Amino acid sequence: MELKNFKWDQDADGIVTIFWDVPNRSMNVLTGSAIADLVAVAEKVSSDASIKGLVITSGKKTGFCAGAALDEMEGNTQAAGAAKSPEEALASAYQGVMNFHKAFRKLETCGKPVAAAINGLALGGGLEVTLACHYRVALDNPRIQLGLPEAKVGLLPGGGGTQRLPRLMGVQAALPLILQGTPVDPKKAVDLKMIHSVSADPVAEAKRWMKATPVSVQPWDQKDFKIPGGGPYTPGGSQTFTMGNSMLRKQTYGNFPAQRFIMSCVYEGIQVPIDAGLRIEARYFTKLMSLPESRNMIRTLFLSMQDLGKGARRPHNEPKTDVKAVGVLGAGVMGGGIAYVSAAAGIDVVLIDTTDDKAKAGYDHVAGILDKAISKGKSTPEKKAEVLSHIKPTADFGALKDVDFVVEAVFEDRAVKAEATKKACAVLKKGAVFGSNTSTLPITGLAEASDRPELFIGVHFFSPVDRMGLVEVIRGKKTNDHALAVAMDYVQKIKKTPIVVNDARGFYTSRCFGTYTREGMAMLADGIHPAMIENVGRMSGMPMGTLEVLDSVGLDTPLKVMRQTKKDLGVNTPPDDSEKFLMWVVEQNGRLGRKNGKGFYDYDASGKRLRIWPELVASRAWKTDANVDEMKHRFLTLQALEAAKCFEEGVITDPRDADVGAILGWGFAPFTGGPISYIDTLGIRAFVAQCEDFAKKYGERFTPNKLLREMAEKGQTFYGRFAPVKQAA
Repeated sequence: MELKNFKWDQDADGIVTIFWDVPNRSMNVLTGSAIADLVAVAEKVSSDASIKGLVITSGKKTGFCAGAALDEMEGNTQAAGAAKSPEEALASAYQGVMNFHKAFRKLETCGKPVAAAINGLALGGGLEVTLACHYRVALDNPRIQLGLPEAKVGLLPGGGGTQRLPRLMGVQAALPLILQGTPVDPKKAVDLKMIHSVSADPVAEAKRWMKATPVSVQPWDQKDFKIPGGGPYTPGGSQTFTMGNSMLRKQTYGNFPAQRFIMSCVYEGIQVPIDAGLRIEARYFTKLMSLPESRNMIRTLFLSMQDLGKGARRPHNEPKTDVKAVGVLGAGVMGGGIAYVSAAAGIDVVLIDTTDDKAKAGYDHVAGILDKAISKGKSTPEKKAEVLSHIKPTADFGALKDVDFVVEAVFEDRAVKAEATKKACAVLKKGAVFGSNTSTLPITGLAEASDRPELFIGVHFFSPVDRMGLVEVIRGKKTNDHALAVAMDYVQKIKKTPIVVNDARGFYTSRCFGTYTREGMAMLADGIHPAMIENVGRMSGMPMGTLEVLDSVGLDTPLKVMRQTKKDLGVNTPPDDSEKFLMWVVEQNGRLGRKNGKGFYDYDASGKRLRIWPELVASRAWKTDANVDEMKHRFLTLQALEAAKCFEEGVITDPRDADVGAILGWGFAPFTGGPISYIDTLGIRAFVAQCEDFAKKYGERFTPNKLLREMAEKGQTFYGRFAPVKQAA
């Protein structure tokens, strides 16, 4: 049988095994071609009497299937949208989703037993293929992930996931998995009834089942089928949907249409037969694909992240490098985190601090991270020993003589960094690259302490390093392509996503994020109630309110930054209202934030946030009648405006860096796709008008820059004018 994506094998017992191996892809994905193959396979199995059953497994070592080919889906949608009316494009998209459903229904109604031998990760459409099989067995490996992660990128499962999963395990168990996109390991999947069993040899187990107790009809196709746990109008089901909708609103503030649509899909779909339920899912999926939130999230959180993770911004003319040994200067929490992610990637680490005891404290911090992972079942004592074996704590800078790359993570002070840089450069081998982990200090200035400024680069990690996925790579004025390539190769090896920016105070992420907290302070200075500022900040899509962010950073830090910035710029102006407010909180009341248990909030001994500081609330008569929608847009607009200024100044040159960096770096409202997608979606002219309106009401900080006005006149978009170059190393 001629197949493009599967290899066919029929044994003497009449059992066919097809090995999934999509050509020219590192991992299997559900392409249109793969769907056509599955239809052909189902028809052959159904019509050939010599075939007794079908086993589907992967022919790739990378996994079973990573899901639908979103790049193909996005391309088809754009092509369809350009060539057809919106109505025709929607109809075409709906038909595309129904093609998935028809293929999977052909598999489960072919009249022969079909088994999935899951020998690697099965996510999204990959899992949905297996849900259409009568038997599912996975390789007994805790590292394998099974799940429906579509909601994380603004989508809903479009291959029957919202219909089959609740019918298998019940609504109460299925909804959290679909809404949150949380994957599970094989043994947990068995407990949830997502799959039937685990085995050291899934193909052999699938064939054993097929010979011993074959089933060729799905539970939902049987006349006496009932939803486990009951439907919406049973006591249990009613409570699930009532509580589920309340919790969803609390967590998302209605910003994420995918989650709303998922709730509707499940609620409506489980009340009707499976085929009608699949049509309901297809309609919601199609509607979701037409919304800007979904399109922007797919582009930023899937396509752009893939591009950047594969090295799209790496200098293509530089040969690939392999960083095998790194030096980390500074063994504090940040340095310890950098040592951990490096050692976990198999890189040898020299962890340096001013004394052996301080260096050992950084080593112990890594051990603590691993102990916590072990307690949660995410690591093992053997893995801990392996990671720690890569780390050498010491106060001896001479130990850096053989490292390929240095990450300096000492205190955020220019003089302290300069001293560490000089000591390291004195012993580094020729060609070793030096990276500074700084969030605000310009790289070009820091490079003056180095005898190799062309090999000096910024590598801005985010805290906590072990959990944050972004690294901001900063080119100084003298940084060469080789240094950039080595830094990018290192970031890729430690499995982080790099963005590339040019040197400037605050670079990109710190500079833009600072506008969020400053706007919160401006609102506070204007007399808006602190609780209202915090709630509206979260409602706008930000992960924390501005005052909570400032408490987490430390209230003395922004005060120091304000004063240091004015000093560096030679400005001698009196404190503005925001600075005065911070002076009152920090210097008159000794409230430094979470680190001393008192800031804009009060905290308990464990650091848990308790309440807004009562004296702050009582300090004046606060306004509570501010326009909530306008406040939300003030928060987002000012951050996006700063991102636009970064383009004008050449700090950012690629929209992918801007959008991915914003969401991963400081949590900019994910449903927008990032600040540049926010501007493009609103439209440059409308964005400029919004800025001008806010400038009149709230001050010149909202004044649109020259680039924005020029783009508005020309009717341009950022993704058009600064079109990303699709080029990976």
